Order: sequence, then C-alpha cells, then structure tokens
Amino acid sequence: MMAPEARKTNYVIRGGAEGRERLRLLSQIHRQSTLDLLQRAGVAPGMACLDVGCGGGDVCFELARLVAPDGSVLGIDIDAVKIDIAQREARAQRLENVAFRVIDLEQGELPLQFDFVHIRFVLSHLRNPQKLLATIHGALRPGGTIVVADTQFYGFFSEPESRALARGVELYVKTIERRGANANIGPRLPSMLAAAGFQDVQVGVVQHAHIRGEPKTILPLTVDFSADAIITEGLASRAEMEALVAEMYEFAENPMSIIAGPRIIQAWAKAAS
Repeated sequence: MMAPEARKTNYVIRGGAEGRERLRLLSQIHRQSTLDLLQRAGVAPGMACLDVGCGGGDVCFELARLVAPDGSVLGIDIDAVKIDIAQREARAQRLENVAFRVIDLEQGELPLQFDFVHIRFVLSHLRNPQKLLATIHGALRPGGTIVVADTQFYGFFSEPESRALARGVELYVKTIERRGANANIGPRLPSMLAAAGFQDVQVGVVQHAHIRGEPKTILPLTVDFSADAIITEGLASRAEMEALVAEMYEFAENPMSIIAGPRIIQAWAKAAS
C-alpha cells in the first residue's frame, strides 16, 4: 500500500508515476468546474498560458485546445517524472502548442511573459505562497489574468460521519502545517492576490461529493499517498496508518455512504494594465 519512507520535502503527497495516476483521477473530478472557471476568467484563442505545478499536464491539455490555433501553453512542475509523462501524453494527443519544463519557482524566476496563468492545488504546499504570487505578477503581461484554486480541507464531510475520514484529514492537515504550509489556504486566496498587486479580484467556491465510483476514493487515496510524510513527522506509526487507510477505503466502498472532498476556493484577477 505505502512506499518506503519518503524523503522529507515540502510536498507531502507521493509523486512519480503513481502520483500522476492520482492526479489523473483528481483532474477527472474537477474537469468541468475547471473548464467553467477558465472560460469565466477569459481564456481565449491566441493567449500565451502558463500552468504552475502542472503535474501530468491535464489542465495544460485543456488550455492548449482553448487557445488554439495560435496560442501556446507552458506547463511547469518540480517532478521530472510527471513532466516526462506529460510530454508523452501531449505527443499522443497530437497537441503541438504545449510544452513542459522542470522548474521550481520557489528557487528562481520565469523568463517569459504570459497572458494567462493557472495555479491549482499548489499554494497550499508552499512555505511562502505570497512570494510565488509576486513572481507570477512579474511574469504576466499588463492586463494579464491569474487563476488560482486551492483547498479548505476542513470543509470536507461524509454521510454517515466517519471517524477514519476525519482522522485522515486531521493528519494530512497537520503534516502540511509541520512543513510550514496551509491545507486550508483557500479562503485567503482573494486577499493574497490583492496583496500581490492584482486587481479586479473575483472569487467562487466549488465542492464535489460522490456516492459511488472511483472518484469516491480520492480522499482516502490522498491520505494513503501522504502516509510516508505523516509517519516521518511522527504523527502516526506505520501500523496506525495502514489500519486507518484501510478503514477509509472500506468506508468509500459502502454504496450508501457519501464522501465530499474539501471546499475548493477559486480566485481570479488581473495584473495592472
């Protein structure tokens, strides 16, 4: 179930090829709400777009189609394995206007200028998310648009209530906090954009709930893939995590139970003209 103990990094969820498959499921769950958000925020043909923390490239592929034929998309991530997978999948989908690079924005700057920047489920894993927003502001052309989506993890719920799910979320949130980040950063996004100099800030909220099928496993899967980091932080033993994750999956298999993931706060704004 769980990999050998993870190297202590700021990102607590298992990456690589396994992590890409978790992100694929996550993208399936959020696909329609993300497309609605991109269109509401003004993605249009011809734009030069950046997807920060692109993972396996799912949002990049959607953007590439929306800005075609003359627009372009650059996806960046710190996980070289996921970037390699994204490049292969882009070729398989015959998307010629999307490219991928391994970049850690916490360590450097972007040399290019963009019309549109998308950041999903990234700021909640950073020690200094405000610094990243300042970097992005500098990489946007005047009047360019930024779209950010992130979690309020304590907004999750289940029916009936599940002790295992509540405990799994608590451990995940505490582990993120131990790494200096904030899994409940979502409600802060509008004020953070304003503090970074963005204008015309707007906000929305979405939440996905499931009663059957693979999407119902995304919360247990996220805790499962964070188990090594939870153990590394001393918050639970391996035996405790194995029992907890098994109980979470069992709850998800109950055809009468409901699992709703964290609230997702969406915010979008403009760089100064």
